Amino acid sequence: MRVTAVTCVKNEGPFLLEWVAYNRLIGVTHFLFYTNDCSDGTDALLDAMGDYGVTRLPNPAEGRNYQMEALKHAARHPLVTGADWVWVADVDEFLNIHAGDHTLPALIEACGDPQAVSVTFQFFANDGIETYEDRPVIEQFTHTHNPDLWCAETAIEVKTLVRRDFPLHYYGAHRPFCRDRPRVAPPVWTDGSGRPVPPKFLKAANPRRMRKFPAAGARHHATLNHYALRSLDSYIVKNDRGDVNREGRAFGDTYWRERNDSAWEDQSILRHLPALHAALAKMKCGPLGALHEASVAAHRARRDALLTDPAFAKMHGQLKALPPYPPGEPELMTELGLA
Repeated sequence: MRVTAVTCVKNEGPFLLEWVAYNRLIGVTHFLFYTNDCSDGTDALLDAMGDYGVTRLPNPAEGRNYQMEALKHAARHPLVTGADWVWVADVDEFLNIHAGDHTLPALIEACGDPQAVSVTFQFFANDGIETYEDRPVIEQFTHTHNPDLWCAETAIEVKTLVRRDFPLHYYGAHRPFCRDRPRVAPPVWTDGSGRPVPPKFLKAANPRRMRKFPAAGARHHATLNHYALRSLDSYIVKNDRGDVNREGRAFGDTYWRERNDSAWEDQSILRHLPALHAALAKMKCGPLGALHEASVAAHRARRDALLTDPAFAKMHGQLKALPPYPPGEPELMTELGLA
């Protein structure tokens, strides 16, 4: 089965080997990366990963929505048109498959071989980790919000695995959009438990439901582990980099607090850790090892430089002092006398 992962990156060098190695373990065969003005060695590292199915292209967007322009380009690329399945995701997102042998074929079989599978996010907290470490992200961060609730929301965003015969109009970052064809049956489309996605989501009938639906009961076969924060060091560098997907978006206090809920622990993805460590050790034996180390050094150097900037130093201190609760929860705890 030929599976192509499509993603956009900017200055993600220290995290690339893990993401590629992990996705190869679960069954991804090819990778199409779009890069935006990288300065940490990301481009050089990706260009050296051809033996691992990696192709890198400069993002074709010019001051527009970077991700959507890349996805428009990707839809015509041979790595996508020739794939059996396409997986659009970011490098801080890891598809955690619970079904069978924990691979993509097992997920597809468990869901009844549909034309699309939308898997629900689970946001992994910072866990109080301040310092960047060069070891797998999935190993370091194991705490998360209640899987069925995020802040005050019962509906949580998804990312979607898309089969070749899906009646595609265009790829979105979170889900594909169907061609409007009268008298043609809608695609067979399930959630991560193999249940049909809600009709409003399938038809994108309500803009607020285009990228999400209720999370309760949607994770039986798979979860999308989203490590949006990582260490405090890396979050500061992420703020400096900005959003790889669209121009002008900043991260900050609210983004951090919404994703730093450590109420639950979920170690299920660690089932892949021994194989991941072995794969990374093999990848680092050759030239990739030196390129990876260069990206790690650039990441740490950028952190050090940012912490000499008063604005970033202030942000670092403020984030470090925040309680590990989502917005509204500390106030509610005080009101209820639980604080």
